[in-house]
Amino acid sequence: MADSSFDIVSKVERQEVDNALNQAAKEISQRYDFKGVGASISWSGEQILMEANSEDRVKAILDVFQSKLIKRGISLKALEAGEPQLSGKEYKIFSSIKEGISQENAKKVAKTIRDEGPKGVKAQVQGEELRVSSKNRDDLQAVIALLKGKDFDFALQFVNYR
Repeated sequence: MADSSFDIVSKVERQEVDNALNQAAKEISQRYDFKGVGASISWSGEQILMEANSEDRVKAILDVFQSKLIKRGISLKALEAGEPQLSGKEYKIFSSIKEGISQENAKKVAKTIRDEGPKGVKAQVQGEELRVSSKNRDDLQAVIALLKGKDFDFALQFVNYR
């Protein structure tokens, strides 16, 4: 009997992020507390740029954007937001979307599986993802439940379950 397996990845659907950004931009343009303060949110290359005339307002833009990401099912662990910076008369926050599991983080996950997971489950790092395999499918389900219960500082998705 062949081993069953699944992959652990950390990916974000770019289209969903784009939709969340557009929804946030629309809400910011319509909300009364953002009228006439130069509040905006947009893509700036691969980063997301939020601008407003005060630090509190730029943080409020970030909050609106985060709520839109949550509604679209995107983990906030994938969003890496910087601190508000004063640029002329504007405050700006640059944030980026983190994707992929670093070698260091993949090793943490593999160690967790080895130490706390069922016996006979193998985890191997493959680039920016982790392949978990076992002869028993129930063990794989137990590993998924174990990892969902852990609080890693990066988002995890489970794909290619076979």
